[in-house]
Amino acid sequence: MKRILVILFSLVALSVSAQETFPQEEYLRRYKNLVARVGASGVGVETLLNRWAEAYPEDVQQMLARFSFCYARCQTTRVQQMPLDRYLGKEPLLPMTDSLGNKCNYFEVTDFDEELYAQANLAIDQAIAAAPEHLDYRLVKLDAMMAFEQGNPDMTLQQLKALADYHFKQHPAWVYEGLGEVDNDQFKAFMQDYCVALFRLGTPGGSEAFKAFSEYLLTYCKDEPLYLNNLGSYYLTKKDFKKAQKYFDQVLKKDPSDMTALRNGILMARTKKDVKMEKKYLELMARNGASETDRASAQARLDAYQRR
Repeated sequence: MKRILVILFSLVALSVSAQETFPQEEYLRRYKNLVARVGASGVGVETLLNRWAEAYPEDVQQMLARFSFCYARCQTTRVQQMPLDRYLGKEPLLPMTDSLGNKCNYFEVTDFDEELYAQANLAIDQAIAAAPEHLDYRLVKLDAMMAFEQGNPDMTLQQLKALADYHFKQHPAWVYEGLGEVDNDQFKAFMQDYCVALFRLGTPGGSEAFKAFSEYLLTYCKDEPLYLNNLGSYYLTKKDFKKAQKYFDQVLKKDPSDMTALRNGILMARTKKDVKMEKKYLELMARNGASETDRASAQARLDAYQRR
């Protein structure tokens, strides 16, 4: 995810003799210069990190740099053929079909070295312990963990639940690099980003984690439309239309203009081929749609039904 790339700082250091010690900010400058030239795990980066850690073991920037180094090193990529449209939410590098028309798409697959991933995890944990108010550090850890779990996000789900517990019970004064202070609405939006990321994995484990985390968030944010819509979407994908409608209607009772619930309600009705249900959602869309196009499209569909 983008947060991991941000933490990498882009960077590179000039050669340093074993005896040289620099001011704290000079290590960061040299690191940034070095990584800009050779990459997060390029030649010379580990040597600089070791000297930086020896000189300033409590420097959080050094811990983040160590995470970036280990996380970059723990990954290798390869190309693999799969009969899928998407792999872990990603489009194929090379979409192809065989002579019979069967899918044989090529995807980029990432393999992880578990020992190096553990070292990266340790480094980001140290940064979190040193600066517990930084929400961005915690999200970097979650992004890396979700990628590492490759579609079976059991650890990620537990970490997400723990972060939600900490936020809603302890009410920390979060900060985020580049954003400043993070309020409750922003935190809930970040959590929704993870719900969406879990759903987009396109795996059974991702789907169940999406449902479980949405349900968990609702224990703290009763009637939150984001998470209610999530559950409606989950049951819609399972073709459990009764439960899906329950959640969409719960959202629309509170906010008749919620576009996610309206669009999903219409999709659900069309999937069921339930004209009465579709008319119900179209009428709401015609009155409350977010744009003139939405409202006009819904009304045109209603008019077409009336002419039949």
